[in-house]
Amino acid sequence: MNLKVRLAMMLVALTLLGCKGAEETTAAGYEGSQSSTSASGSATRVEYIKDPTLNNMDAIPVRFPARWHFQGVLFQGGNCESNPYSVWRATSPDGLSMAEALPAMGWMWGTGPVMKFMQNNHCLPLKGALTAQQFLKYMAANMHLEYVSDAPVPPADNAAAQKNLQGVFAGEANHPNHPKQTVELARASVRTQNGSFAMKGMLKVWLKCTEFVEPGARTYSPGGPGKPSGWNTGQTTTIDHCEARTAYLTAAEAQYSAVSQQWEPHGMGAGMGTEAWQDAWTNRTIARVQRQTAEDNRIAAANRQAQQRQFEHSMAVQQQMHQEFLATMQRGTDMSMARTQAGMNARSTATSDWVDYSLDRQTVTDPNTGQISKVSSSYPHTWVDSTGKTSYQTNDPNANPNGVLPGKWTQQTVVHGDGSQ
Repeated sequence: MNLKVRLAMMLVALTLLGCKGAEETTAAGYEGSQSSTSASGSATRVEYIKDPTLNNMDAIPVRFPARWHFQGVLFQGGNCESNPYSVWRATSPDGLSMAEALPAMGWMWGTGPVMKFMQNNHCLPLKGALTAQQFLKYMAANMHLEYVSDAPVPPADNAAAQKNLQGVFAGEANHPNHPKQTVELARASVRTQNGSFAMKGMLKVWLKCTEFVEPGARTYSPGGPGKPSGWNTGQTTTIDHCEARTAYLTAAEAQYSAVSQQWEPHGMGAGMGTEAWQDAWTNRTIARVQRQTAEDNRIAAANRQAQQRQFEHSMAVQQQMHQEFLATMQRGTDMSMARTQAGMNARSTATSDWVDYSLDRQTVTDPNTGQISKVSSSYPHTWVDSTGKTSYQTNDPNANPNGVLPGKWTQQTVVHGDGSQ
Protein backbone atom coordinates (compact mmCIF):
# COMPACT_ATOMS: atom_id res chain seq x y z
CA MET A 1 0.00 0.00 0.00
CA ASN A 2 1.23 3.51 -0.83
CA LEU A 3 2.75 5.07 2.30
CA LYS A 4 1.06 8.40 1.83
CA VAL A 5 -2.34 6.79 1.22
CA ARG A 6 -1.94 4.70 4.36
CA LEU A 7 -0.97 7.78 6.34
CA ALA A 8 -3.95 9.69 4.96
CA MET A 9 -6.27 6.90 6.09
CA MET A 10 -5.03 7.25 9.66
CA LEU A 11 -5.51 11.02 9.54
CA VAL A 12 -9.05 10.65 8.22
CA ALA A 13 -9.77 8.57 11.34
CA LEU A 14 -8.90 11.58 13.50
CA THR A 15 -11.08 13.80 11.34
CA LEU A 16 -14.08 11.46 11.66
CA LEU A 17 -13.68 11.34 15.43
CA GLY A 18 -13.48 15.10 15.79
CA CYS A 19 -16.22 16.50 13.53
CA LYS A 20 -19.88 16.09 12.73
CA GLY A 21 -20.08 15.64 8.99
CA ALA A 22 -18.58 13.16 6.56
CA GLU A 23 -16.57 15.68 4.58
CA GLU A 24 -12.82 15.39 5.16
CA THR A 25 -11.26 18.45 6.75
CA THR A 26 -7.97 19.56 5.19
CA ALA A 27 -5.24 21.72 6.63
CA ALA A 28 -5.93 24.31 3.94
CA GLY A 29 -9.15 25.14 5.72
CA TYR A 30 -7.16 26.31 8.74
CA GLU A 31 -4.44 28.34 7.06
CA GLY A 32 -4.70 32.04 7.82
CA SER A 33 -7.55 31.50 10.31
CA GLN A 34 -5.99 30.92 13.69
CA SER A 35 -9.12 32.44 15.25
CA SER A 36 -12.59 32.29 13.74
CA THR A 37 -16.23 31.59 14.50
CA SER A 38 -17.86 28.17 14.16
CA ALA A 39 -21.26 27.47 12.65
CA SER A 40 -22.76 27.59 16.14
CA GLY A 41 -21.53 31.16 16.60
CA SER A 42 -18.84 30.23 19.19
CA ALA A 43 -15.36 31.66 18.71
CA THR A 44 -12.75 29.03 17.89
CA ARG A 45 -9.03 28.92 17.28
CA VAL A 46 -6.53 26.48 15.80
CA GLU A 47 -3.31 25.09 17.23
CA TYR A 48 -0.91 22.94 15.23
CA ILE A 49 0.59 19.83 16.73
CA LYS A 50 4.21 19.85 15.65
CA ASP A 51 6.48 17.01 14.61
CA PRO A 52 9.71 17.23 16.67
CA THR A 53 11.40 14.72 14.37
CA LEU A 54 10.92 17.03 11.36
CA ASN A 55 12.24 20.32 12.76
CA ASN A 56 8.99 21.00 14.64
CA MET A 57 7.08 21.58 11.42
CA ASP A 58 3.30 22.02 11.65
CA ALA A 59 1.73 18.56 11.35
CA ILE A 60 -1.86 18.23 12.63
CA PRO A 61 -4.24 21.22 13.03
CA VAL A 62 -6.76 21.05 15.90
CA ARG A 63 -9.70 23.46 16.16
CA PHE A 64 -11.26 24.06 19.59
CA PRO A 65 -13.20 26.78 21.49
CA ALA A 66 -11.16 29.97 21.59
CA ARG A 67 -10.97 30.30 25.40
CA TRP A 68 -10.07 26.67 26.03
CA HIS A 69 -6.56 25.51 26.93
CA PHE A 70 -4.77 23.16 24.59
CA GLN A 71 -1.93 20.60 24.78
CA GLY A 72 -0.88 18.24 22.01
CA VAL A 73 1.96 15.98 20.97
CA LEU A 74 2.77 13.76 17.99
CA PHE A 75 3.87 10.14 18.47
CA GLN A 76 5.73 8.19 15.79
CA GLY A 77 4.07 4.83 16.36
CA GLY A 78 5.30 1.41 17.51
CA ASN A 79 4.94 -2.29 16.73
CA CYS A 80 1.13 -2.21 16.87
CA GLU A 81 0.72 1.24 15.29
CA SER A 82 3.30 1.98 12.63
CA ASN A 83 1.89 5.36 11.57
CA PRO A 84 2.32 8.61 13.49
CA TYR A 85 -0.64 9.79 15.57
CA SER A 86 -1.55 12.84 17.61
CA VAL A 87 -2.54 12.87 21.26
CA TRP A 88 -4.15 16.09 22.44
CA ARG A 89 -6.39 17.56 25.11
CA ALA A 90 -8.46 20.75 25.20
CA THR A 91 -9.74 21.91 28.61
CA SER A 92 -12.40 24.53 29.40
CA PRO A 93 -11.42 27.61 31.42
CA ASP A 94 -13.07 26.21 34.57
CA GLY A 95 -11.22 22.90 34.14
CA LEU A 96 -14.39 20.76 34.29
CA SER A 97 -14.99 20.16 30.59
CA MET A 98 -12.49 18.33 28.42
CA ALA A 99 -12.12 16.95 24.89
CA GLU A 100 -9.20 14.68 24.07
CA ALA A 101 -7.77 12.25 21.55
CA LEU A 102 -6.26 9.24 23.33
CA PRO A 103 -3.11 7.40 22.22
CA ALA A 104 -3.57 4.94 19.36
CA MET A 105 -3.94 1.38 20.62
CA GLY A 106 -3.58 -1.95 18.88
CA TRP A 107 -3.45 -5.67 19.45
CA MET A 108 -2.78 -8.79 17.40
CA TRP A 109 -3.38 -12.51 17.48
CA GLY A 110 -3.12 -15.42 15.10
CA THR A 111 -1.87 -18.91 14.35
CA GLY A 112 0.95 -20.41 12.34
CA PRO A 113 4.76 -20.47 12.36
CA VAL A 114 5.25 -16.81 11.40
CA MET A 115 3.47 -15.60 14.57
CA LYS A 116 6.51 -16.34 16.73
CA PHE A 117 8.48 -13.70 14.82
CA MET A 118 5.90 -10.93 15.30
CA GLN A 119 6.90 -8.11 17.65
CA ASN A 120 4.00 -7.20 19.95
CA ASN A 121 5.62 -5.53 22.95
CA HIS A 122 3.65 -2.30 22.30
CA CYS A 123 0.28 -4.07 21.94
CA LEU A 124 -2.73 -4.36 24.23
CA PRO A 125 -3.07 -7.70 26.07
CA LEU A 126 -6.01 -8.76 23.88
CA LYS A 127 -6.02 -12.05 21.96
CA GLY A 128 -9.16 -11.98 19.85
CA ALA A 129 -11.60 -9.94 17.83
CA LEU A 130 -13.69 -7.17 19.39
CA THR A 131 -16.39 -5.06 17.80
CA ALA A 132 -16.01 -1.30 18.06
CA GLN A 133 -18.77 -1.22 20.70
CA GLN A 134 -17.05 -3.98 22.71
CA PHE A 135 -13.81 -2.04 22.56
CA LEU A 136 -15.53 1.04 24.01
CA LYS A 137 -16.75 -1.08 26.94
CA TYR A 138 -13.17 -2.28 27.42
CA MET A 139 -11.93 1.33 27.36
CA ALA A 140 -14.64 2.56 29.74
CA ALA A 141 -13.68 -0.09 32.28
CA ASN A 142 -9.98 0.83 32.03
CA MET A 143 -10.75 4.56 32.28
CA HIS A 144 -12.96 3.91 35.34
CA LEU A 145 -16.03 5.25 33.53
CA GLU A 146 -19.59 4.00 33.92
CA TYR A 147 -20.78 2.69 30.57
CA VAL A 148 -24.34 4.04 30.31
CA SER A 149 -25.44 3.01 26.82
CA ASP A 150 -24.50 2.66 23.18
CA ALA A 151 -24.86 5.86 21.18
CA PRO A 152 -25.74 6.13 17.50
CA VAL A 153 -23.06 6.96 14.95
CA PRO A 154 -24.10 9.58 12.36
CA PRO A 155 -24.68 7.71 9.09
CA ALA A 156 -22.59 10.25 7.20
CA ASP A 157 -19.56 9.50 9.41
CA ASN A 158 -19.88 5.77 8.85
CA ALA A 159 -20.34 6.24 5.09
CA ALA A 160 -17.21 8.39 4.93
CA ALA A 161 -15.19 5.73 6.79
CA GLN A 162 -16.30 2.95 4.44
CA LYS A 163 -15.72 5.11 1.35
CA ASN A 164 -12.22 5.93 2.52
CA LEU A 165 -11.46 2.25 3.12
CA GLN A 166 -12.59 1.35 -0.40
CA GLY A 167 -10.50 4.13 -1.87
CA VAL A 168 -7.35 2.97 -0.09
CA PHE A 169 -7.66 -0.56 -1.50
CA ALA A 170 -8.98 0.41 -4.93
CA GLY A 171 -7.46 -1.90 -7.55
CA GLU A 172 -6.06 -4.34 -4.96
CA ALA A 173 -9.13 -6.52 -4.30
CA ASN A 174 -8.02 -9.17 -6.80
CA HIS A 175 -4.43 -9.30 -5.56
CA PRO A 176 -3.60 -12.82 -4.28
CA ASN A 177 -2.14 -11.48 -1.01
CA HIS A 178 -4.79 -8.79 -0.54
CA PRO A 179 -5.51 -8.54 3.21
CA LYS A 180 -9.06 -8.56 4.54
CA GLN A 181 -9.73 -5.21 6.20
CA THR A 182 -12.70 -3.65 7.99
CA VAL A 183 -13.37 -0.25 9.56
CA GLU A 184 -16.03 0.30 12.21
CA LEU A 185 -17.16 3.37 14.15
CA ALA A 186 -18.90 3.35 17.51
CA ARG A 187 -19.99 5.74 20.25
CA ALA A 188 -21.00 5.30 23.89
CA SER A 189 -22.51 7.48 26.60
CA VAL A 190 -20.56 7.31 29.86
CA ARG A 191 -20.66 8.82 33.33
CA THR A 192 -18.20 9.47 36.11
CA GLN A 193 -17.80 11.58 39.25
CA ASN A 194 -15.36 14.48 39.60
CA GLY A 195 -15.44 15.42 43.26
CA SER A 196 -18.94 16.75 43.86
CA PHE A 197 -19.69 17.08 40.15
CA ALA A 198 -21.61 14.41 38.26
CA MET A 199 -19.88 14.17 34.87
CA LYS A 200 -21.39 13.06 31.58
CA GLY A 201 -19.34 12.05 28.59
CA MET A 202 -19.10 10.52 25.14
CA LEU A 203 -16.54 7.96 23.98
CA LYS A 204 -15.91 7.56 20.24
CA VAL A 205 -13.74 5.00 18.46
CA TRP A 206 -12.51 4.34 14.93
CA LEU A 207 -11.54 0.67 14.76
CA LYS A 208 -9.68 -0.86 11.83
CA CYS A 209 -8.92 -4.59 11.73
CA THR A 210 -6.77 -6.38 9.17
CA GLU A 211 -6.31 -10.09 8.54
CA PHE A 212 -3.22 -11.35 6.70
CA VAL A 213 -3.01 -14.93 5.45
CA GLU A 214 0.45 -16.23 4.59
CA PRO A 215 0.43 -19.61 2.81
CA GLY A 216 2.98 -22.13 4.02
CA ALA A 217 6.03 -22.85 1.86
CA ARG A 218 5.66 -25.74 -0.60
CA THR A 219 8.18 -28.56 -0.33
CA TYR A 220 8.74 -31.58 -2.57
CA SER A 221 8.84 -35.03 -1.01
CA PRO A 222 10.64 -37.75 -3.03
CA GLY A 223 8.50 -40.40 -1.36
CA GLY A 224 9.69 -43.83 -0.27
CA PRO A 225 8.44 -47.29 0.58
CA GLY A 226 4.68 -46.98 0.75
CA LYS A 227 4.81 -43.16 0.47
CA PRO A 228 4.04 -41.40 -2.82
CA SER A 229 6.18 -38.52 -3.99
CA GLY A 230 4.72 -35.06 -4.54
CA TRP A 231 4.45 -31.47 -3.31
CA ASN A 232 3.48 -30.73 0.29
CA THR A 233 2.08 -27.39 1.51
CA GLY A 234 3.42 -26.06 4.80
CA GLN A 235 1.34 -24.68 7.65
CA THR A 236 -0.55 -21.48 6.83
CA THR A 237 -0.06 -18.42 9.06
CA THR A 238 -3.03 -16.19 9.86
CA ILE A 239 -2.33 -12.86 11.56
CA ASP A 240 -5.11 -10.56 12.77
CA HIS A 241 -4.30 -7.01 13.80
CA CYS A 242 -6.63 -4.29 15.12
CA GLU A 243 -5.88 -0.65 15.84
CA ALA A 244 -8.16 1.83 17.52
CA ARG A 245 -8.31 5.63 17.62
CA THR A 246 -10.38 6.82 20.58
CA ALA A 247 -11.75 10.27 21.46
CA TYR A 248 -13.37 11.38 24.71
CA LEU A 249 -15.58 14.38 25.52
CA THR A 250 -16.75 15.07 29.07
CA ALA A 251 -18.41 17.89 31.02
CA ALA A 252 -20.44 18.46 34.13
CA GLU A 253 -23.85 16.92 33.57
CA ALA A 254 -25.60 20.31 33.67
CA GLN A 255 -23.19 21.75 31.11
CA TYR A 256 -22.78 18.72 28.86
CA SER A 257 -25.40 19.69 26.28
CA ALA A 258 -23.88 23.15 25.74
CA VAL A 259 -20.32 21.78 25.61
CA SER A 260 -21.36 19.04 23.19
CA GLN A 261 -22.88 21.67 20.89
CA GLN A 262 -19.58 23.59 20.92
CA TRP A 263 -17.77 20.51 19.62
CA GLU A 264 -20.50 19.33 17.26
CA PRO A 265 -19.92 21.63 14.24
CA HIS A 266 -17.97 20.35 11.27
CA GLY A 267 -14.26 21.08 11.52
CA MET A 268 -13.91 20.91 15.30
CA GLY A 269 -11.15 18.70 16.64
CA ALA A 270 -8.21 17.35 14.65
CA GLY A 271 -8.04 17.86 10.91
CA MET A 272 -6.00 16.23 8.19
CA GLY A 273 -2.24 16.65 8.38
CA THR A 274 -0.71 19.45 6.38
CA GLU A 275 0.32 18.54 2.84
CA ALA A 276 3.91 19.63 3.51
CA TRP A 277 4.14 17.42 6.59
CA GLN A 278 2.64 14.38 4.84
CA ASP A 279 5.15 14.77 2.01
CA ALA A 280 8.07 15.17 4.43
CA TRP A 281 7.03 12.17 6.52
CA THR A 282 6.49 9.96 3.46
CA ASN A 283 9.80 10.98 1.85
CA ARG A 284 11.67 10.30 5.08
CA THR A 285 10.08 6.87 5.42
CA ILE A 286 10.98 5.99 1.82
CA ALA A 287 14.55 7.17 2.40
CA ARG A 288 14.81 5.01 5.53
CA VAL A 289 13.57 1.96 3.65
CA GLN A 290 16.06 2.61 0.86
CA ARG A 291 18.94 3.02 3.33
CA GLN A 292 17.95 -0.16 5.16
CA THR A 293 17.68 -2.06 1.88
CA ALA A 294 21.11 -0.83 0.81
CA GLU A 295 22.57 -1.80 4.19
CA ASP A 296 20.96 -5.26 4.01
CA ASN A 297 22.43 -5.74 0.53
CA ARG A 298 25.86 -4.61 1.74
CA ILE A 299 25.77 -7.03 4.67
CA ALA A 300 24.63 -9.86 2.42
CA ALA A 301 27.47 -9.16 -0.04
CA ALA A 302 30.00 -9.01 2.80
CA ASN A 303 28.69 -12.34 4.16
CA ARG A 304 29.06 -13.94 0.74
CA GLN A 305 32.63 -12.67 0.43
CA ALA A 306 33.45 -13.89 3.93
CA GLN A 307 32.03 -17.32 3.13
CA GLN A 308 34.13 -17.47 -0.06
CA ARG A 309 37.28 -16.50 1.85
CA GLN A 310 36.50 -19.12 4.49
CA PHE A 311 36.05 -21.77 1.80
CA GLU A 312 39.35 -20.84 0.14
CA HIS A 313 41.11 -20.85 3.51
CA SER A 314 39.66 -24.27 4.38
CA MET A 315 40.85 -25.70 1.07
CA ALA A 316 44.35 -24.25 1.61
CA VAL A 317 44.51 -25.70 5.14
CA GLN A 318 43.44 -29.12 3.87
CA GLN A 319 46.08 -29.00 1.14
CA GLN A 320 48.73 -28.00 3.66
CA MET A 321 47.69 -30.80 6.01
CA HIS A 322 47.90 -33.26 3.12
CA GLN A 323 51.40 -32.09 2.22
CA GLU A 324 52.52 -32.26 5.85
CA PHE A 325 51.10 -35.79 6.13
CA LEU A 326 53.08 -36.90 3.06
CA ALA A 327 56.21 -35.21 4.42
CA THR A 328 55.71 -36.91 7.79
CA MET A 329 55.32 -40.29 6.11
CA GLN A 330 58.46 -39.65 4.12
CA ARG A 331 60.39 -38.58 7.20
CA GLY A 332 59.18 -41.68 9.01
CA THR A 333 60.34 -43.88 6.13
CA ASP A 334 63.69 -42.12 5.99
CA MET A 335 64.18 -42.40 9.73
CA SER A 336 63.23 -46.06 9.70
CA MET A 337 65.76 -46.74 6.97
CA ALA A 338 68.36 -44.72 8.84
CA ARG A 339 67.73 -46.64 12.03
CA THR A 340 68.00 -49.91 10.13
CA GLN A 341 71.32 -48.81 8.64
CA ALA A 342 72.50 -47.60 12.02
CA GLY A 343 71.56 -50.96 13.48
CA MET A 344 73.57 -52.73 10.84
CA ASN A 345 76.52 -50.47 11.55
CA ALA A 346 76.05 -50.92 15.26
CA ARG A 347 76.46 -54.65 14.97
CA SER A 348 80.00 -54.07 13.72
CA THR A 349 80.97 -51.22 16.03
CA ALA A 350 79.72 -51.55 19.61
CA THR A 351 77.30 -53.51 21.71
CA SER A 352 75.87 -50.23 23.10
CA ASP A 353 74.53 -49.30 19.69
CA TRP A 354 72.42 -52.48 19.79
CA VAL A 355 70.99 -51.39 23.13
CA ASP A 356 70.17 -47.89 21.81
CA TYR A 357 68.47 -49.34 18.75
CA SER A 358 66.50 -51.87 20.78
CA LEU A 359 65.21 -49.14 23.07
CA ASP A 360 64.55 -46.69 20.23
CA ARG A 361 67.04 -44.34 21.79
CA GLN A 362 70.08 -42.49 20.54
CA THR A 363 73.21 -41.13 22.17
CA VAL A 364 74.17 -37.47 21.81
CA THR A 365 77.08 -35.45 23.16
CA ASP A 366 77.48 -31.80 24.01
CA PRO A 367 80.28 -30.38 21.81
CA ASN A 368 81.16 -27.84 24.51
CA THR A 369 81.12 -29.96 27.69
CA GLY A 370 81.37 -33.48 26.31
CA GLN A 371 78.32 -34.49 28.35
CA ILE A 372 76.60 -37.59 26.91
CA SER A 373 72.82 -37.93 26.93
CA LYS A 374 70.38 -40.65 25.94
CA VAL A 375 67.37 -39.27 24.04
CA SER A 376 64.58 -40.50 21.77
CA SER A 377 65.68 -41.53 18.31
CA SER A 378 62.43 -40.21 16.78
CA TYR A 379 63.93 -36.79 16.13
CA PRO A 380 67.24 -36.17 14.33
CA HIS A 381 67.97 -32.84 16.00
CA THR A 382 68.48 -32.46 19.75
CA TRP A 383 69.23 -29.38 21.84
CA VAL A 384 70.15 -29.40 25.56
CA ASP A 385 69.96 -26.39 27.89
CA SER A 386 72.79 -25.19 30.12
CA THR A 387 71.65 -27.37 33.03
CA GLY A 388 72.22 -30.47 30.92
CA LYS A 389 68.91 -31.87 32.15
CA THR A 390 66.34 -30.51 29.69
CA SER A 391 66.33 -31.39 26.02
CA TYR A 392 64.41 -30.09 22.99
CA GLN A 393 64.01 -32.34 19.93
CA THR A 394 62.73 -31.49 16.48
CA ASN A 395 62.52 -32.65 12.88
CA ASP A 396 63.26 -29.15 11.61
CA PRO A 397 66.97 -28.70 10.90
CA ASN A 398 66.57 -24.92 11.02
CA ALA A 399 64.84 -24.79 14.38
CA ASN A 400 66.66 -23.00 17.19
CA PRO A 401 65.12 -22.70 20.67
CA ASN A 402 67.46 -19.88 21.69
CA GLY A 403 65.41 -16.73 22.09
CA VAL A 404 62.20 -18.77 21.98
CA LEU A 405 62.53 -20.97 25.07
CA PRO A 406 64.02 -19.85 28.39
CA GLY A 407 67.73 -20.53 28.96
CA LYS A 408 70.77 -21.14 26.77
CA TRP A 409 70.61 -24.11 24.38
CA THR A 410 73.35 -26.07 22.61
CA GLN A 411 72.80 -28.40 19.67
CA GLN A 412 73.98 -31.93 20.39
CA THR A 413 76.06 -34.27 18.22
CA VAL A 414 74.86 -37.83 17.63
CA VAL A 415 77.49 -40.44 18.55
CA HIS A 416 77.64 -44.17 19.05
CA GLY A 417 75.96 -45.74 22.03
CA ASP A 418 79.22 -45.72 23.96
CA GLY A 419 79.81 -42.03 23.24
CA SER A 420 82.43 -42.48 20.56
CA GLN A 421 82.37 -40.43 17.39
